[in-house]
Amino acid sequence: QVQLVESGGGLVQSGGSLRLSCAASRSIFSINAMGWYRQAPGKERELVARITTGGSTDYADSVKGRFTISRDNVKNTMYLQMNSLKPEDTASYYCALFRGPYYNTGIYYWGQGTQVTVSS
Repeated sequence: QVQLVESGGGLVQSGGSLRLSCAASRSIFSINAMGWYRQAPGKERELVARITTGGSTDYADSVKGRFTISRDNVKNTMYLQMNSLKPEDTASYYCALFRGPYYNTGIYYWGQGTQVTVSS
């Protein structure tokens, strides 16, 4: 029932910045928590950041201080601002929509992924 479309990935030099976007096909205003996950080839998918409908955020230790998650519920869009990128940030980044306003409801839908590659 919901389509999630990521954009903004690409190739960047170490220390550079990228902004990822995730657009939802229907209104999720005050309804669903959202998050960003990433997966490198041959590795398990891991949490990058999450945000509730109320704007509370949760970050992986590896990205704290460098990445910022935000959302615009009117535009039905979530963002991930990535600064001071490192080669270990290289992965496919996935947008996730939770079943409800909080994380304990579980993930409902996934986006198709957008590739981020950081060169050294």
